[in-house]
Amino acid sequence: MQPENVFKIHRPTGLPAPLVLDSPHSGHQFPADFGAALSTERLRSAEDVLVNQLYAGAPAHGAHLLEACFPRSYIDPNRSAGDIDLELLDGPWPHLYEPSGKARLGKALVWRTLDDGEAIYASRLSVATVAHRITHYLHPYQEALKSLLDQAHAAHGVVYHINCHSMDPVGGAMAEGVTGRARADVVLGDRDGTTCEPGFTRCVADFFASRGYSVAINDPYKGVELVRRYSAPMQGRHSLQIELNKRLYLHSGSVEPSAGFPKLASDLDQLMARLVRYAGDR
Repeated sequence: MQPENVFKIHRPTGLPAPLVLDSPHSGHQFPADFGAALSTERLRSAEDVLVNQLYAGAPAHGAHLLEACFPRSYIDPNRSAGDIDLELLDGPWPHLYEPSGKARLGKALVWRTLDDGEAIYASRLSVATVAHRITHYLHPYQEALKSLLDQAHAAHGVVYHINCHSMDPVGGAMAEGVTGRARADVVLGDRDGTTCEPGFTRCVADFFASRGYSVAINDPYKGVELVRRYSAPMQGRHSLQIELNKRLYLHSGSVEPSAGFPKLASDLDQLMARLVRYAGDR
């Protein structure tokens, strides 16, 4: 039995479809051993606030929805186990080391800073601390996602994966893209066309555009580990990252929903229905 503080799986309430969603960054159950020097309020600035709730209607359309319960600032499930920030450790790392370049932003597997560059910890972390987080949080989440995708692919011969995120309206000092640059309403990431068939990206882009949202593709977010790791378009495994601008559904600088939340949730519900039809056509 998986501890409730690691992840939750919302299973289809309707006829199962080859559609799997995951929200890796909406969790805010803070482990007792976090040891951060910052307040919970500050740490929640790293959160993809309410993204799990925005997509809560997906199971009614036959999709599985996986959500992380722990915060991404504790350990980021959208990273590989080897994406270690050596500057954060108090000793040499003896395990897999596969840097992605995110450490330069303070946002490797275990975050060193927030988007504004503020340090999360007052001192370095032990190797044992990071290894514990990998074993008990990272691996269970990634294994759960892989299992859901494998099951859907086995049942349908194809699977479409939506990796669900949100983003700040403007790039911060230690964020992806240009500092201070305003972002589109929606950013789709398919790692420059390598993680899903082009028609899937177009379908999602056209849907959002038809409802008045500005859409960018692979700018500034291309997708990271979870779309890279589990995609294989030639084998019928398609992964697409969706970043939603927080200004669409949150009060500025807050974790509270704004009047825009119901409209965005409704539009996403319609998107799920559209994607189920898209998958069915294939």
